[in-house]
Amino acid sequence: MSKDDAIDAAERARMPADVDAPDKVAYGLTWRQLAILAVAGALFYLVWTSLRTVVAPQVIAFAGVLVGGVVFGLVVGRRDGLPMDVWLLHAVRHSHGPKALASSRESTAGVPEWVQQPKGRTPVPAPLRLPADAIGDDGEISVGGARAAIVAATTVNLALRTPGEQQALVDTFGRWLNSLSTPTQVVVSAQPVDLASHATGLEARAYRLPHPALEAACADHARFLHDLAHRRDPLRRQVLIVTRAPAGGTGGHAARRRADDTARSLSGLGVTTRALDGDAATAAIAACADPYRPPRPGGLAAPDAVITGAPPPPARRRKASP
Repeated sequence: MSKDDAIDAAERARMPADVDAPDKVAYGLTWRQLAILAVAGALFYLVWTSLRTVVAPQVIAFAGVLVGGVVFGLVVGRRDGLPMDVWLLHAVRHSHGPKALASSRESTAGVPEWVQQPKGRTPVPAPLRLPADAIGDDGEISVGGARAAIVAATTVNLALRTPGEQQALVDTFGRWLNSLSTPTQVVVSAQPVDLASHATGLEARAYRLPHPALEAACADHARFLHDLAHRRDPLRRQVLIVTRAPAGGTGGHAARRRADDTARSLSGLGVTTRALDGDAATAAIAACADPYRPPRPGGLAAPDAVITGAPPPPARRRKASP
């Protein structure tokens, strides 16, 4: 081992994966868990002082053991990565919340007259409230009173770098994290690759090539993509960074400027970054909402836009042999 490798190995430090976990206060329990146990203990003491002259102490103690076991399981139990009490709270909200949501407020008034209402209780749809209100042409997203923008980035493989290069990349990423002054979200997801659409596009453009050999090669590559899409389920890694500007900030396009600064800062990692415009941001949000829907080229049409179909490609004329 060289001297530089020894120095790099000595500077490494282990970091736990649960850095966002709440602090343990006493007996390995957090403030929230201790508060639940304290409330349960106070309720048990209140029941004991109220019923000890009416009910046998053995019955109260037996009921206290059962309730205490349930409360202890509620405090230390976890499900789906959430504490059991938080998970049960979400379950109660989901069971009492509306299951049918509509994007139009007119559809929440009731069932239209031209729809035959089935017998029995029909749940009325509730309005669908999305966090984003509007998306501008420059990619700025209106989120209530604040503004946000999206930066798309590629990935970097640390395993192929030397320890010194890994340390430099981590330092660059750490400097970007330390420069953040507003909430920033990093979304890493796996998106399916629509090879069938690429193959169809190649087949449609093959006749435009100037040489028959190029046309044959393009058609062969299109058949390869069709076969690969039929046999495999290819995925691609998508990294989105959402930068936000506080409400009431000075100047316009603050979120877009933060997105441009983020793209410049992360370019030092050796990744390709770009701040998304309006069409790209709309497509990215739609892909996150429905990742298995094929992407629409050219962005989504506006609500009042007139949509026309593309004309069919002209047939290629070939000269008849004499």
